[in-house]
Amino acid sequence: MNAHDVRALFDAARARLAEAPRERFGDLQEGRRTLGIPRAARIMVRGTGWHVGVLLITDDDVLATGDIVRSRAEVRRGFAAESQRRRAELAAAAARGGVPEGESVHIGWHAIDLDALGERTDPLAIRGGEAMVRWSAAGGFMPLGRYLDERVELLRHPPERA
Repeated sequence: MNAHDVRALFDAARARLAEAPRERFGDLQEGRRTLGIPRAARIMVRGTGWHVGVLLITDDDVLATGDIVRSRAEVRRGFAAESQRRRAELAAAAARGGVPEGESVHIGWHAIDLDALGERTDPLAIRGGEAMVRWSAAGGFMPLGRYLDERVELLRHPPERA
């Protein structure tokens, strides 16, 4: 299987996902000083794509997911853990970046070079001549075509009360 075949799999997935909901992805811009006054961090939205498991499929690219943050207004409160504080800061940064409250945005994503699948392109790889996807950090590889079929179907027809 070559890059052309892998692109064809993603093109077919895009066609089936046309009516499915999209999610935003963006970059965290740490606060910088303007006239000596520090500005708060914000997440700047870069585009939208379909969240298909460990992948974000955009109109032109395929991205590996990173973290997902749900936007909410900044609120002062005490936190039992530093990780909770950081999540709240990221949620407020999403709101400052223009993400409507309650909606999700992906950060920490990276583009996957489909022409370099034989090299380090986690979570995609070519194994034994077949395109494969590593569906979790600890999980094994699964054939990409089957993975896309399952995930696209779940996105188009989510289970009841999901």
